[in-house]
Order: sequence, then structure tokens, then C-alpha cells
Amino acid sequence: MNQTLVTEFIILGFLETPCLRGLLFLGFLGLYLAALSGNLLIMVTISTSPALHTPMYFFLVNLAAVDILCTSTILPKLLGSMVGERTISYGGCMAQLFFFTWSMGAELLLFSAMAYDRYVAICQPLHYGARMGSRACALLTGAVWAISLTNSSVNTGLMLHLPLCKSGIVEHFFCEIPPLLKLSCAPTRLNEAMAFTADVFLAIGNFSVIMLSYGCVIASILRMRSAAGKRKAFSTCSSHLLVVTLYYSTVIYTYIRPASSYSLHKDKVVSIIYTSVAPTLNPLIYTLRNKDVKVAFRRLLSFN
Repeated sequence: MNQTLVTEFIILGFLETPCLRGLLFLGFLGLYLAALSGNLLIMVTISTSPALHTPMYFFLVNLAAVDILCTSTILPKLLGSMVGERTISYGGCMAQLFFFTWSMGAELLLFSAMAYDRYVAICQPLHYGARMGSRACALLTGAVWAISLTNSSVNTGLMLHLPLCKSGIVEHFFCEIPPLLKLSCAPTRLNEAMAFTADVFLAIGNFSVIMLSYGCVIASILRMRSAAGKRKAFSTCSSHLLVVTLYYSTVIYTYIRPASSYSLHKDKVVSIIYTSVAPTLNPLIYTLRNKDVKVAFRRLLSFN
């Protein structure tokens, strides 16, 4: 094949009109600053408060780190492209793909770990100390990062071996697997099969585990005698399930289909949810109704 391989890409972005460019820029800037400050605040508050050194908050710190990695991989480049150059080098594009895929896989797995933690705490409280000890939490978190790193390495490695020569235009606002596969001048069956397999395991499989865990949790809540306790527990579970469902459904929608069915306009809107909206909502959802975090936050502010 006498094709010229692409060494630089143009990120198409949102093709915004000049009058909307400022609003979009401010919107994404607000999401990035909110996600960055909110997740950093969670990490500092939990790390400096001994009362919050429990498995649930340990997983929450890891989730905050994942959200910072995700948004910092995507949004600064997007903001830069809105006010300046839209190009990105081949190496920069592959690096963005690697770190985003890593953070996405870790987040999918962390949601499952957090759901399992709540299941053991509510449904099997007498075994909580034995099952969710410091060593178990460290091993579980290590597995989350290792599995997601392996998945990212495999998918990025397959992309590196794929000749991209059809065009230098990425029909997206960042380098993601589906739009990059459309640029290939070679068969992409292996890449699509790997992305599909990872989605089945990381997204559909983990979402099923989460639904099963929360099903047991809700059944346990229904057996509570206290009406106030039921309302509080349901309020917490419903907010958690809302974020989890929003995140998993958009990821499954994006990666469960062949690259040929990729839609320029629809898929970009869907991607905003798991790259920008969910990382911004997570700090609010997991701490807004949490009295322990509020107390620790007030102590942190008074100390400063």
C-alpha cells in the first residue's frame, strides 16, 4: 500500500460557531476547574482526617485520583484547541488515548469495588472487618489499577500497530478508539474485538456486579424498622446509582458497537458525560450528604 502515514492530527472538536465558542470554552473550563478542585479537596480532606481512614474513603480517594487523571488528560487540550491550534502530534494522541483508557478502566472497576464495600458493610456487617481489612483493600485497589493498566496497554499497543493514513482529521474532541479506527487503512477487526471484549468485561460485567450488590443492599434496607434510616439509605443509594448508571450506559453505548457506526455529533455529546460531567459530579454525589466528610472539611478549613 503506497499510503502516507499520518504523523499529526487535527482535532475537529465541536465545529462551534464564533458566537458559541466563548460559551463552550467557559462551560468546559468550569467543568474542569470544578472536577479538579472538588477531587483534590476530597483527597486532601480524607488524607488529613484519621476518622476517614476507612475502606470506603480509601476507595473514594482512588476514585478522585482517577477523575483528575481523566479530566487532565482530555480537557486542557480541548480548551487549548478552542483558543489556538487544533493539531496534536501522533505521540501526543497515543499518550492521550493511553491515559484516558487507563482512567476509564480504573473508574469502571472502582465503582464495583465501592459497591462491594457497601454490600459487605450493610448486608454482612459482622464480617466487614475481616473482609475489608487494610491488606484486602490494598490488594483490591492494586488489582483495579493493574487490570486497567493492562487493558490500556493492550488497546494502545494495537492502535500503535495500526497504519493510520486515510485522513489526519479526528472527528472528536480527543483521541478515542472509535474515531481513530475510522482513520485506518488496514482491517480493524482485532482492535474492535479487543475493545468489545474489554467493554463486556469492564463495563457490562462490572455493571451487573454493581446492580447485584445494590439489589442486596436495597433488600437489606427494606428490612430496616426505622423510617428515617430507610429514607437516608435510599437517598444515598439512589444518588450513587444515578452516577453509576449514567457512566456505565454511556461507556457501553460507545464501545459495544463497531467503529463504522460511529456518529460524529451524537458520540461527542455522549463522551462529554464520562469525560467531563461524571468526574465533576462524583465529589458532590459521594460527599454532599455525608456528615463525616462535612465535619472533616470544616476542621480542615478551621485548621488553615
